[in-house]
This record gives sequence, structure tokens and C-alpha cells, in this order.
Amino acid sequence: MTLQRKEQAPERLVSGYSAFSPRLKTDRLFLQGEGMFRFTGAVDEAARFVEEHQLLDPALWTRFAGEFQETADDDLGWRCEFWGKLMRGGALTYAYTQNQRLYQTLEAALREMLPAQDGKGRFSSYSVDQEFQGWDLWGRKYVLLGMEHFYDICKDPDLKGEILAALGRHAGYIMERIGPAVQGKKDIRETSHYWEGLNSSSLLEPFVRLYNMTGDGRYLDFAGYIVEQGGILSANIFRLALEDRLDPWQYPVTKAYEMMSCFEGLLEYARAADQPQWAQAAVNFARRVMRSDITVIGSAGCTHELFDHSRLRQADPAFTGIMQETCVTVTWLKLCGQMLCYTGDPAFGDQIERSLYNALLGAVNTQQVPVEPLAPRGWLPFDSYSPLRSGRRGEKVGGRMVLSDGTVYGCCAAIGSAGTGMAALLSVLATPQGGAVNLYLPGEAAIGTPQGRLARLQIDTHYPQEEEVRITMDLPQPETFQLALRIPGWCQGARAFVNGQAQTVTEGWFCVERLWQAGDRLELVFPMPVEAMDSRRLCPEAADMPRYVSLTRGPVALARDEALGGPDLDQPLELGELRARAIDPQKAGLRALQGFDVETAAGPARFIDYASAGKDYKSRIAAWVPVK
Repeated sequence: MTLQRKEQAPERLVSGYSAFSPRLKTDRLFLQGEGMFRFTGAVDEAARFVEEHQLLDPALWTRFAGEFQETADDDLGWRCEFWGKLMRGGALTYAYTQNQRLYQTLEAALREMLPAQDGKGRFSSYSVDQEFQGWDLWGRKYVLLGMEHFYDICKDPDLKGEILAALGRHAGYIMERIGPAVQGKKDIRETSHYWEGLNSSSLLEPFVRLYNMTGDGRYLDFAGYIVEQGGILSANIFRLALEDRLDPWQYPVTKAYEMMSCFEGLLEYARAADQPQWAQAAVNFARRVMRSDITVIGSAGCTHELFDHSRLRQADPAFTGIMQETCVTVTWLKLCGQMLCYTGDPAFGDQIERSLYNALLGAVNTQQVPVEPLAPRGWLPFDSYSPLRSGRRGEKVGGRMVLSDGTVYGCCAAIGSAGTGMAALLSVLATPQGGAVNLYLPGEAAIGTPQGRLARLQIDTHYPQEEEVRITMDLPQPETFQLALRIPGWCQGARAFVNGQAQTVTEGWFCVERLWQAGDRLELVFPMPVEAMDSRRLCPEAADMPRYVSLTRGPVALARDEALGGPDLDQPLELGELRARAIDPQKAGLRALQGFDVETAAGPARFIDYASAGKDYKSRIAAWVPVK
């Protein structure tokens, strides 16, 4: 089924955008407004864990804002990113949890940040003498994004006016100095000696958002200038994507996180400027990343934080050290959210699901392990890297920066809340005909009906631990509308029932259009056998590599954890025919969501869900295990 584009949409169903948003002319799916969800389960627990232990900490906000009252980054660092990253994640989390304590904390943080704007209009932790190099524009980008996301949830009209005025001065200073050389301005690609200016070019997204907020054409023109410059000095990555001949790991610059940020902005620009060729370039890019670089846990980059043909490299023992950066995971999840809304392609929903249940939830430091003793609380809420082959969590703090007060923070710790917040918001989306269930999270979600009413979905499930999902409809009066449900691409033989009557399940989106009444029930069954993926079949280039196997169950990657005993992680297993016996993690004394004993010639090897493995940061874990 192909979801149709939406010509009109109730304003209250589109989060952060007015009814005149260009998204309404281009997209097939839409984020809903605040307070539309009330979930339980692992995703809800992660969002609330981060909320309680990071976002509700006033001292942390003061610490980050204080970096803008110093010239802290005259060493060309990236401390300037922390405040905006956290504010974006906080606003997305609030849109889900509706925790008024969180809103008050975010508002106080915003009010505390506004006076950090200097007399020239800058929000920058770089002095004027040192500006426009290093990570200066990257940090200014995050100030823009953080304030723009708070603006979306802001309840105070006067404060919204202050925010717009501050953002206008901040953006105006940049536009006066960055731009075409013929105007005597500095090329945006030359404002950083890192990654050929790729980091600075990610200003694209917040400038388009600022145009959407204000209608001021100067911001869209500046965004167009960034697109024309092409992102980096040695090539035009946007045109490379439009030509669609290379995978991103073959581009001259391969920094994954920053590049995906640029393509998020490119899609926003295509919507706002009505230039569909750039939307096609963004889609081409995302599909190339999906095919060439996304691993079994839903992240990318097996060589540090770079696109490197990770689909192949994920099982190559020659690649050691840090890999699968949490910043990459979160940005990939967000980019897939954009692509899902624009294209309606459920394959992007599959990607969101895999990233969420593996790399992202696995990175949440639920045991509060003190890897970084100089962190403000002695520990950081997110791990920075996710091992794939016989490695430990907590090996390094990604983007580690010493702050002005001597404490330490990192880039991944600051970005993680955007992932846990955004995942909840991407669970159930608005469509022209009703709604679409993308992620099967337990609890309650609401959708707006074509007649402007509110239909509530009670979702009873332990998915993805279990195969069954039961949805009960509650609405004030009967109404005909469509409910679309994502049938995961990994699933064979999915079954569906409406009020007990078997339905014909279609591939991709399974759409049920009917006269819905309160109490109607919809049941889904997603068979999830444990399956083995052979590394030598990942792609032709893998045929001569040492043989590894990854076990998966539905969207979940399974992993070995040496704390559970069994054969050594580096000892090749002799599996034969795959035989996996499910065990109850609770009865087995495991801190895991799923567990299986897999028969091998040397005795059983125990596997648990990847997100639960290695959470003590002491034991080695492996999502890819060597086999004979």
C-alpha cells in the first residue's frame, strides 16, 4: 500500500509546524502534537530514566550555559554543542512525557541562556578573534536547534517573541559574515578545519526551520547558499547523492554523524523551497546508507565514527577499537524518521525499530556505571560506542570535553535524549486518512480522525519479546477512517484479525479502513524465530573473510555476554543446525529482556538481547560470534 500525500492537516496534529508548513504538501506521515501517548515498557523507561537523571538537573543546564559566558572554546573545542543538544532532546522528551517539572526546568534553562547572547548578537563560546573556525558554527547550529525545539513547546507568547528576536540576531550575525566570496564573505566550508567544513554546513537544518517559523526569505536564501556550496570543499555531496552512483562511504569525506545532519537539512530545504530534486537526493542518500552501512544493531561506522561500508566491516575481525557511535545511532534514527514521514516507506520504520531496540537502548547507562569520574554526577547517562565483536561497553567517552568548572561531558551523553524522546514520537503517526502505527509500544496512543475527533488506541503487547499485539479502539462515536499498521520487513507469515475475523495481510503497510466503533479489537501476530545471519553472505566482498554468525529474533539482535558463562567468546562455535531454546530471563536470574540457550558441539551458549548485554561495562559481549 502506498500512503497518499496530505494536502491539508489539522494544525493540532502537526508538532512544531503551522498549518502552512511545506511538509503538508510533501509528506505522507506526520508527527502528532504533544500529549498523544502514554506508554509503558522499555522505551518509556529509557525516556523517563534520561529525564530524571539528566534533563531535570538544573545544575547541568547552568554548567552548559556558562560555557557561553566564557571563551571556553578558544581551544577550538565543541563544548558549545552541549546546551543545544540537550535542549533539543529535552523538548522532544517533554512532547512525549508531558512532565511539567521538565517543562519548568527547560523554560528556566532557556531564560538562563538568553542573557548569554553578546552585544553583537552571538551565542558563541568562541571569542570574536577565534570565531568561524573549529566547531564554532557547529555550536551555533545547536543553539539554533535547541531554541527552535523549545519554541515548539513554549507556552508563553512573550517568551516565544524573545526567542525569535534572539534567534534573528544570532542568525543575522552569521549571514552578515558567511556567504559568497564576491560579497566579501567567508565560505562556509572554510569555517572549520575539520571534515572540510561538513560540520559547519549542517547549519542548513536550523536555518530552514527558522524560515518556517518566521517566513523571512533571507533564511531560506542562506540555506540555498549552503546547498550550492555542497557541504565540503572537495566535492558537492548533495549532487553526489542526486547522481546516486556512490555509497556515502565512497565520498571524499565520510564523517557519518555530521553528514547525516546535513542531509536532514537538505530534506527540510527541499520541502520549504519546493525543490523535489533535493528531496530525491536526500532519499537516495538514506537508502544508500541503509544498504551499505547499517549494521545488525542499527548503527553505522566500524572505523571510529566513519561511514566505512559497515555492512561488510561489522563482522571483520581486522577492525578493532571504538565503533558504532551513539551520535550516529541517534542521528540515523532521526533521519529515518524524516524519511518515513516524507516517503511513507515502511522500510525506514524497520530501521527505526532496529536502531531503537539494539544500539540506542543498549547505550542507556541504566546501571549508572561510573566510567567518567569527572562527569557532573560521576557517571554519564549514555555510553558512546557499541561493540559488535568481543568488546566491552564504556571503553571511551565520545567527544570528551573538560568544561570550565573542571567537570567532563561528551557528545553522545548530550545527544541521547533526542533519540529516546524521538522514538516515542515516531511510534504512532498521523495520516490523511487517520493514523499509522509504526512502533508497537505498550500503552495508549491517540490519533486525530478525519472528522477532527480523537480516537484512542489501547495497545496491549510485550513486543518484541512476544509476537502478539492487541489494539482496542476507543472513540466518542462511530466513524469511518483508516488505520495503517507497519508489517516489519523481517517478518514472514504475519497474521491479523479484526474483531476475531482473519484478514489478508499486505506487505509493508497493512491498512484497515472501516466504520470503527468503541471496543473494536485488532490483533496482530508477528512470527519471530531465532535466525542466523552468516557474515560471508553479507555481500560479495565478505566471501573470503573469517566466518562469523549473528543471531536475531525479529528486530532484536542477540548477543553473548561472557558474564553468563559458556564457551569463550573468541572460541569458534560449532553450531550445526540452529537450535535455540527460549529461557525466561527472570527465572534464569538474568537482567535481560530475552534469553536463549543455543546448542553447540561444546555445550550450550547463552544469548540475550543485545540491549541488555554488557551493561556492567566489565564483561565482554559479542553480537557477531566466530563459528567453525
